[in-house]
Amino acid sequence: MTNIQDIFRKSNVAVVTGGASGIGLAAAKYFAGRGMSVVIGDLGGDRLAAAADELKAIAGEEDVMAVETDVASRDSLEALERAVLQRFGRVHVLMNNAGIGPETSIFSSQANWDHIFAVNLMGVINGTRTFGPKMLSHGEPGLIINTGSKQGITTPPGNPAYNISKAGVKVFTEALEHELRNIEGGKISAHLLIPGFVFTGLTKGDRAEKPAAAWTPEQTVDFMVESLERGDFYILCPDNDVARPVDERRMAWAAGDIIENRPPLSRWHKDYADKFKTFLEQK
Repeated sequence: MTNIQDIFRKSNVAVVTGGASGIGLAAAKYFAGRGMSVVIGDLGGDRLAAAADELKAIAGEEDVMAVETDVASRDSLEALERAVLQRFGRVHVLMNNAGIGPETSIFSSQANWDHIFAVNLMGVINGTRTFGPKMLSHGEPGLIINTGSKQGITTPPGNPAYNISKAGVKVFTEALEHELRNIEGGKISAHLLIPGFVFTGLTKGDRAEKPAAAWTPEQTVDFMVESLERGDFYILCPDNDVARPVDERRMAWAAGDIIENRPPLSRWHKDYADKFKTFLEQK
């Protein structure tokens, strides 16, 4: 297995979408701190420029690039790749991290459904399909990290478009890693980042201060790196409220709906409340 720190090293190149804030910016700062050349793609000119300045303070002017990028557009992702290759020549780490979460219900606005799928799911798919071939062809070790969500695994009630988009990211990334590991001579691996409750622009709502239950983006990235060093594919992050054993029981119960022929989302079904509570407390 490749030593991850041999990838996170000077002269190598990392590209992070959604890199102007939250987990994406924290990851970009980590990569910059390791001496990598870092490219962030995001929307919002002023916000993007401010993030680039933070990265330049770590890595220097020459090793930082910020490109206005709409991951919902394949053309925009292709323009990002051209800009990166023109300046840095190749990519070693691709982090498909950009995501949005406007509220949806089954019969809510079509525009919100379309936008969530275009960013959260197709942004990951098209980002991978745009950068992946040349990452494979340069022959050096590298990583593709896709940001999923626990909501894409347990699919709780509320905001179904978001849940479906993140479920798609999980399935896509599993298929990607299977294909990558079967490419003869291939040195690129895929990994699914599954954050816990992280205090970011996506989750903070009206809150000005981080809730005690939430992790910071930096904590999440530290855990991501530790998991990558172990060779983990599923980077299942805890937080200050939910430990891994609880997540594991919730996920096992969700899979059990099919196996046990229970109603869908039975964890939230009144007839199964006591059964789930008992299951959660089992060792």
